[in-house]
Amino acid sequence: MNTIRVPPLRSLADVLRQKQDLLTERWMRAVVDDENVVRSDDLTRAQLADHLPVIFDEICFALEAQDLDAVEPAIRRNARIHGKWRWKQGYQIGELVRELELFRQMLTGAVADFAQAHDYFSRSHEERARHLIGEAISAVTLTSIEEVVRERDRKIDEYTGKLERANHELVLKQNLVSDLHESRMQITRSVAHDLRNFLNVFATALQLVQRAPTKAGTALALAHRQATDMKQLVDELVEYSVAIADTDSVSVEWVDLRELFDELALASRAAIEEKGLHLVQVFDEQLSTVSTNRLKLKQIALNLISNATKYTNAGQVELGMSRKGLDHWCLRVADTGIGIASADADRVFEEFERAADEDTPGVGLGLAIVRELCRNLKGQLSFSSKVGQGSAFEIRFPVQMVDGASETKK
Repeated sequence: MNTIRVPPLRSLADVLRQKQDLLTERWMRAVVDDENVVRSDDLTRAQLADHLPVIFDEICFALEAQDLDAVEPAIRRNARIHGKWRWKQGYQIGELVRELELFRQMLTGAVADFAQAHDYFSRSHEERARHLIGEAISAVTLTSIEEVVRERDRKIDEYTGKLERANHELVLKQNLVSDLHESRMQITRSVAHDLRNFLNVFATALQLVQRAPTKAGTALALAHRQATDMKQLVDELVEYSVAIADTDSVSVEWVDLRELFDELALASRAAIEEKGLHLVQVFDEQLSTVSTNRLKLKQIALNLISNATKYTNAGQVELGMSRKGLDHWCLRVADTGIGIASADADRVFEEFERAADEDTPGVGLGLAIVRELCRNLKGQLSFSSKVGQGSAFEIRFPVQMVDGASETKK
């Protein structure tokens, strides 16, 4: 009876499979003991082994077939996974290369032991086996390193993106600080200019009294008017400073809009009719109560009405409240006044900016106050205007505003 001899490399593969657990254990001890693979001390045995047992088995298939091509795709696939895990485990590339070199040494050592124990395993067989193992480990090493580099580059791109976004936010904040500084300087210049004018008029009134006592009444009237204007300046400055400093949560209450609407109309009617204007009232009866801050809402409306009255010499001022869908409502103040030129549209909400000439009374803080209060009440402010025809300001508010404290808790 003829004995069928198993090909030498297949016999080697069979023995390697039988000793796989022993050889893997030997390799892990070598890795742990190697001073060049520091991160291995932090891994469990399962984490240290990772995908190498699978790669070990694929190398055995290559030895059986005496060809690496058939299993190389699988080897590279598992090598990529191995490289990704080693990156996550904090391995340096040098540590990864060193542990794979120890893996190669362990396998070639097993080949030498097999060759010594089996006479039929010739020198050429041993060289062929060493070559296949060397090619396989080279493929694993290269692919693992490529994956580590890919993961590192991805992380660098991620950090770079974060840095770019942080830098962009920093630039925006620097610009905001610069704008804020310029705004405060503008406020200082404007206040100083207005106060100086007021004081000059006071000085003129006092000189008038000294030089012509008979005109004391005229001088006092002039001084009184200037004192009134100065008080308006101070009042608006205080109101604006409170508005921009109010970063705390806004207290919310249920507000009866019909009641507030009638109160606003009553408070504004005298000043409007004093200028010979007509107050138009438009209230949507679908409105009832809304959740908001009543005082801030009233401030917004009164500032808009005062502004409309100030810049309207003939015609009417309109006050309106209407429903906008299920979740919003709208406050509208319109006039038939001088209007706002398109060139002034971007600056009318800035501090001390006025769309009209300098003879118009006021210090230019009304719309700046409105802007800040709208921000506090989650209002969306918009306006339209035509020179010589008038302006219309509309603010879209939520029907139920979330309490600031509740929103913070979320």
